[in-house]
Amino acid sequence: MPPAVARLDRRVVGFAELADQVRAAPPRCGGTRLVCVDGPSAAGKTDLAARLAAALDNPPLVHMDELYDGWDGLAEGVRRLHGLVDALAAGLPARYERYDWARGSYGPAVELGTPPVLVVWLETPEVTRYRRGMARDGEAYRPYWDRWAAQEREHYAEVPTRESADVVVDGAPAVAYDPGTELVLYRS
Repeated sequence: MPPAVARLDRRVVGFAELADQVRAAPPRCGGTRLVCVDGPSAAGKTDLAARLAAALDNPPLVHMDELYDGWDGLAEGVRRLHGLVDALAAGLPARYERYDWARGSYGPAVELGTPPVLVVWLETPEVTRYRRGMARDGEAYRPYWDRWAAQEREHYAEVPTRESADVVVDGAPAVAYDPGTELVLYRS
């Protein structure tokens, strides 16, 4: 599909509408409707997750940055996430230790309890993600970008999250929308 046509194949929805979709979906992780916002570094996951969480009346929000074991810790973070999901799927309270990037070690446990499964993939072009990453983290991030991107490519080659997603969000849409209240979805 030509890029110009691909950009038009989008649908603008409000966060409230997506929140209603989440609430209407059956729990797929024990009694929990687990919403996973996934995508590569600097795709816009944190902002999207915060806005969606607000539309869902602020359920617990776990950032993968809290699970990673430093700059070479993507695989460990995914393993730790699986532990959380496995606990919820078994109907058990979930907990994790938050990674402290400044200290380079894990802190005290964060108790999540048993708070429902809709997977959201956030698609953003690499050049946009790189620009965002540098703006967000500054020059200190530059030496880590390639290392982290290589881990992401390996992970997404093994775990096809995008193909499993119920919703795919355009992280750099070329259509008019209000990013404070709306998001742009790829049509399924």
